[in-house]
Amino acid sequence: MRDAVTLVLGAIFFEQVLGEYGMAHVSDQRKNKGKDYCILFNSQWAHLPQDLGKASRLQIHDLTASVLCSPSEVPAGGFTNRIPMVLRGNCTFYEKVRLAQINGAKGLLIVSRDRLTPPAGNRSQYEEIDIPVALLSYTDMLDISKTFGKGREVAMYAPHEPVLDYNMVIIFLMAVGTVAVGGYWAGSRDVKKRYMKHKRDDGAETQDEETVDVTPIMICVFVVMCCSMLVLLYYFYDHLVYMIIGIFCLAASIGLYSCLSPFVRRIPFGKCRIPENNLPYCHKRPQVRMLLLSVFCVSVSVIWGVFRNEDQWAWVLQDALGIAFCLYMLKTIRLPTFKACTLLLAVLFVYDVFFVFITPLLTKSGESIMVEVAAGPSDSSTHEKLPMVLKVPRLNFSPLALCDRPFSLLGFGDILVPGLLVAYCHRFDIQVQSSQIYFVACTVAYGIGLLITFVALALMQMGQPALLYLVPCTLLTSLGVALWRRELAMFWTGSGFAKEMPQPPLVMTPINCTQSPDPPTKEQLTSPALQAAEEATNQSEEKSPREAKNQSN
Repeated sequence: MRDAVTLVLGAIFFEQVLGEYGMAHVSDQRKNKGKDYCILFNSQWAHLPQDLGKASRLQIHDLTASVLCSPSEVPAGGFTNRIPMVLRGNCTFYEKVRLAQINGAKGLLIVSRDRLTPPAGNRSQYEEIDIPVALLSYTDMLDISKTFGKGREVAMYAPHEPVLDYNMVIIFLMAVGTVAVGGYWAGSRDVKKRYMKHKRDDGAETQDEETVDVTPIMICVFVVMCCSMLVLLYYFYDHLVYMIIGIFCLAASIGLYSCLSPFVRRIPFGKCRIPENNLPYCHKRPQVRMLLLSVFCVSVSVIWGVFRNEDQWAWVLQDALGIAFCLYMLKTIRLPTFKACTLLLAVLFVYDVFFVFITPLLTKSGESIMVEVAAGPSDSSTHEKLPMVLKVPRLNFSPLALCDRPFSLLGFGDILVPGLLVAYCHRFDIQVQSSQIYFVACTVAYGIGLLITFVALALMQMGQPALLYLVPCTLLTSLGVALWRRELAMFWTGSGFAKEMPQPPLVMTPINCTQSPDPPTKEQLTSPALQAAEEATNQSEEKSPREAKNQSN
């Protein structure tokens, strides 16, 4: 069993062991300038120095018209103290680098039109070769030919990259803050809607938004749709990406409106309504302030949609719209029981692990479908990225940012799925009056799970399914609190709210005419059950004189 597990883990991480990112610093002999390009090398052929100053600067021999698979393709005089640059294909990496080494080359750059893959070999080949071999993208080769003259030189090196980037702190604060605020808001709003009656002086604008109770059938349908959409995006990314961008713009503007409307309603001016008309949305005669808010939210989404590829600042708008969208979804979607929470999180746990760790064994390229879709395929003709992520640019300014994604990403699902459980915990806290112990414990567990995700990302140096760590942390913590408080049965079924809460008995005591009743205590004023009982008593008292009058008539 142990050997089988070792083989599976070895298959999953095989590509990561072989491939390492490095830099090719190309410069011109006549001018004091240079530029870094990303390369993918295999340290089992030969190691590269970590410092550019220690790397040897050697002249490039441009042989990109050849694939260097036979001795006839070697020029007269060989490659003495030079680094040939050849095209990929027609033979193995070993055959290319062996020909280069025999003819005096000090390294080999292989230009690839396809995705960069590690130049692999076997143990005997590794022992025979002692020069570095690296893959360079075809686009970078064209840029080198255009930028530098014939006397160009190259120095290959592999700079050290920090294990963690500071942008992880920003992502952590955004994710935990969104889950905490969204869960607290959703729970408070649901209880408020059940317990209290409010004056409605704003007409249609103050109507409560409908919530959606998730059922097991809805969970199954949702997961099937997620799997189908992910596979479709993997195969038809260029055709579907614009549809996803359009849906995000619409949903994000609605979410932003939902988040800002409670604050705008507190503004003392702009309450007047627009004149009667037949225009869509405006025919309900919304208030001027709400109409201006709608225009603002749509404008923000449109601005992001137009300038979404501006890496310098567009990520700020995307994160703001993404957080608003997550808060809106947490407020709208409601898991009625811990049983539903467990089902949803468990199914999505399997979904996340399968599409990150198992799909590399099924795809021809050996890439994870989840990571490929989230980061955007490298061979995409549109070069568009899916917006359903929080993204923060790397802050370590490492040259390797040219190779890896310059942004760290966290998917909305890693916020929404645990956030729904946090919202349920807050509602249950209010139900059993537990001083928010479930809510706080689940939120802290989410933060711990996210930290574990970051540590795993740093250790494995590959994309991680965050739900692999978030689901056990949040589910087991909530379950542990329920067991500790001996409320598991009630926590598992949800046990309703006001109508199923235990009603305290009412004690009727006679009051003398000269004696005034004691003022209600603070607990009585804030107890929803006593408020409901008092309201029912008042209604019966008002009804009794009316019935007596009817009987006398």
